[in-house]
Amino acid sequence: MPRIAWINESEASGELGEMYRIWLDRNPERPGIPAILKCFSQSSDLFRSILDLSYRVQFADGHLNRRLKELIATWVSSLNQCPY
Repeated sequence: MPRIAWINESEASGELGEMYRIWLDRNPERPGIPAILKCFSQSSDLFRSILDLSYRVQFADGHLNRRLKELIATWVSSLNQCPY
């Protein structure tokens, strides 16, 4: 059971429900919204800001391209024994 109260996919409505739907549509390989994102679900504005920031950091090309960023993220997750 999480210690941070969050809103699950089945409970999300309104703006949050729409953001969840968009996220799931963009990530069809995922079974649901990751818990790390759900931690911000109590505030739709905060959730939207976190999504915007994470997409810019993870998927926008800059000094590192997306492929290299994903390689680094996978390696760090592996070192941390993180399931996602």
